[in-house]
Amino acid sequence: MSETPYVLEFGMGVDVHGQDSTTAARRAVSDAIRHSSLPVLRLIRDSGGEMLVDVLIGVPNPASVDIDAVKAELPHGTVTVTAIDGGLRNDAMDTLIAVAHITVTARMPD
Repeated sequence: MSETPYVLEFGMGVDVHGQDSTTAARRAVSDAIRHSSLPVLRLIRDSGGEMLVDVLIGVPNPASVDIDAVKAELPHGTVTVTAIDGGLRNDAMDTLIAVAHITVTARMPD
């Protein structure tokens, strides 16, 4: 099977009260996928292909991200989520920002 990347999306999510990395990460993913309406993805599924969704989340405390909760934001595909050090924390304002980078790749039958 061959794999071809079709989509790159980016999003930002903020938890303005509580500095919860998972809340900010879920909002970043939701922000990213709201930017897209991609009918080609239905064609991939209908052709026997598989959508591979790779999510990279940048947050100040990556170990605190509930990976399964972030995966639940994505309605289709085989999803992997990786949290890395990044984002922004402002302790004085009790604010945490997460950044999401989403790549959707299609694995098509040869």
